Amino acid sequence: MAVLVAPDSFKGTYTAAQVAHAVAAGVRAAGAAAVERPLADGGEGTMDALATALGMQRIPVATVDAWGDPVEAGYALGEDGLAVVELAVASGIALPHAGPRDPRAADTAGTGILIAAAAARGARHILVAAGGSATTDGGAGAIEAIRTAGGLHGARLTVLADVVTCFEDAATVFGPQKGASPDDVAFLTARLHDLAARLSRDPRGVPRTGAAGGFAGGMWAVFDAELVSGAATVLDTVGFDDELARADAVVVGEGRLDEQTTQGKLIDNVLQRVDRRRPGTPVFAVVGSVSASLGGYADRFAGILIAGDEDRMRAAGAEVASRVGH
Repeated sequence: MAVLVAPDSFKGTYTAAQVAHAVAAGVRAAGAAAVERPLADGGEGTMDALATALGMQRIPVATVDAWGDPVEAGYALGEDGLAVVELAVASGIALPHAGPRDPRAADTAGTGILIAAAAARGARHILVAAGGSATTDGGAGAIEAIRTAGGLHGARLTVLADVVTCFEDAATVFGPQKGASPDDVAFLTARLHDLAARLSRDPRGVPRTGAAGGFAGGMWAVFDAELVSGAATVLDTVGFDDELARADAVVVGEGRLDEQTTQGKLIDNVLQRVDRRRPGTPVFAVVGSVSASLGGYADRFAGILIAGDEDRMRAAGAEVASRVGH
């Protein structure tokens, strides 16, 4: 029997790789085989998930945070020329910052530095995970940084975004989460409209261009970036479907299983793929907590196991192996 262990991170506590390793250890201790495929949805942990699955090299880069302070970050690069940049490691809202976190001043220059560094090193296709930004600059900082560094050298750019928000709505939808007051939102919205009118093509009205405070739209307008679903792209890139074809059961995971899970997030994407490609394959959820209002959605799982630490994750893996049989 083989169990495909494919969790997301437990945000702020355990990475997807740590969860996968702990659950898989429990599966193996129970005498079954386990394949570890840590996942992400285009936000936090996407670079690690792809680099781990594809054996990519981590390349450190000195860059800046959303307010221009120095920060050590980097990107992942594969031998085939695929690179992964995670916006959150340079322009992220969760990064520590000693000064004021002014939503008007925050920009994506640090992410542009990472993209340009990957292109200069020979990357032919750059995936940018756009989740977790502190910015609403429409990608202006990144555009300037990439141009200053010499451009993309022919590299193709893809932005991973699991929101369909349009460019002009980015401040209204996401600004308050980044500390923007109503006056800030009005200012940022006006600035996005002004930028859109000056770009080589207008991103307003185009789905997904509002991701990461309009960063996606700036990349689309200036560098012809493709804008795609982060979850679907990660699943395709790590070869999830191939592993699913050989699996007798699947384990998914995230910090909290709730109503947001049902809205096309990573676990929902996995469930849909199982339904399409291997209907009837049992899917178990190993989670930190579960919402009481999950309702009938809980019936989509063969079991929901609560595991808030690594010991319980290992125990959950053993229980999955026991329930499926080996």
